[in-house]
Amino acid sequence: MRKLPVIIVIALGLFVVLAYSSLYIISEGEQSVVIRLGKLENVETTAGLKIRIPFIDSVIRYSSRIQSWDGESQRLPTLENQFIWVDTTARWKITDPKKFYESVSTISRAHSRLDDVIDSSVRKVISSNSIREAVRNSNIINEIERKDVYRSSDDVDDLDPESVSILSLTETIFAKIVKGRNQLSNEILDEAEKITPEYGITLIDIVIRQIKYSDDLTESVYNRMIKERSQIAQAFRSDGEGKKARWIGEMNRDLRSIQSQAYKEAEEIRGEADAKAAAIYANAYNRDPEFYTFWKSLESYRETLPKFNKTLSTEAEYFNYLYNKRGR
Repeated sequence: MRKLPVIIVIALGLFVVLAYSSLYIISEGEQSVVIRLGKLENVETTAGLKIRIPFIDSVIRYSSRIQSWDGESQRLPTLENQFIWVDTTARWKITDPKKFYESVSTISRAHSRLDDVIDSSVRKVISSNSIREAVRNSNIINEIERKDVYRSSDDVDDLDPESVSILSLTETIFAKIVKGRNQLSNEILDEAEKITPEYGITLIDIVIRQIKYSDDLTESVYNRMIKERSQIAQAFRSDGEGKKARWIGEMNRDLRSIQSQAYKEAEEIRGEADAKAAAIYANAYNRDPEFYTFWKSLESYRETLPKFNKTLSTEAEYFNYLYNKRGR
């Protein structure tokens, strides 16, 4: 009789332990599979209090939320056989816990399978499309209204040969794309979705996060940019040389015109001055011919005598006024 209370306590304790062990809780954002003796027995996808057989059933929980996948960058060839680095990311969720447990069992193995599936899909899609389809997402680059930064200062309706080379640099039209990066991402998703349902996984989306040129392609791009900049610089130099030659020609023409006009006006002024001087000389001569002759002789002596190194004779008529103011 004394042992009966102990047995009752032990029985109640075992009952509590068994009851506690037979119940488990699935939280919001979780789902689970029940494994009984190594075999999948049940799948729980709703939150709440669940029942299992204690010590026989084991519960494996999986998240039912959307999860992210970040892959490693891949060096892939495009349709033109130009290599680029492609970095992708994806979102996925477990939609069939039964298939997920039977095929991959764990999240780490699921990531490994996604690596294989998505990387293979990215490689297939990128290699079958041109590089511009992967880099660009629309043709808006050809619709943007640009300021004509290379336009010559001349009016468009009155172009000269030098300005045409500058204007031609602004008429570049980029090749149009047919798909674009978003469409390629959708194609990658479609390709990967052919396999992922086998693992109980649903892909939400796959996004090309980043694209970089490989080293050899980067060098090629830089060389092309340098060549284009050199062509633009040469066009500017040619345009400048052409304008310089035209302006110098206009300047020389204007200079000759100004010089010719100035020479004409100078000659007219000189002619008028000579006429006035001749009239003054004639008037002076008519008033006093002897004084006029005397004055002209003195002016001549002032100009010529300082230049004589020696005089052999002063008996010439030219020197008459040196000895006599009357010139005799």
